[in-house]
Amino acid sequence: MTTISPLTDADRDDWLPLWQGYVDFYEAAVADDVTDATFARLVAAEALHGAVARDADGRAVGIVHWLFHPATWTTSTYCYLEDLFVAPEVRGGGVGRALIAHVRERAAASGSSKVYWLTDESNATARGLYDRVATRTGFLHYQIPLPAARS
Repeated sequence: MTTISPLTDADRDDWLPLWQGYVDFYEAAVADDVTDATFARLVAAEALHGAVARDADGRAVGIVHWLFHPATWTTSTYCYLEDLFVAPEVRGGGVGRALIAHVRERAAASGSSKVYWLTDESNATARGLYDRVATRTGFLHYQIPLPAARS
């Protein structure tokens, strides 16, 4: 059975390898100070929110991060599911679905009018799940990196 709970300071040692697995999956790098700040903001749960999924033995097997933001097409908020990662050895067992459902429940409780996210076009495994639990909108993602931004 999978349990999902909000991230706390005590989860750092379990969260870190999952976070690094997520970053590695996208062949990216995140500076240690950014990782530290990200975890602190997730635990504070003011602008960013996070949760950890644990298996029946209490082992951390997945993480999810999200945020709420105002929108111009509604008087409520939108919920952006920013990061979702499930340990490779448990993929296909319902952890990803449970983490998405967790965010959906939090978004509904907050009065948000939708949950949305992005994924890499080549992420076929995750897209299989996403196609079952959500509607693909057909929108394309564009971005402009800014010199002062840290990734």
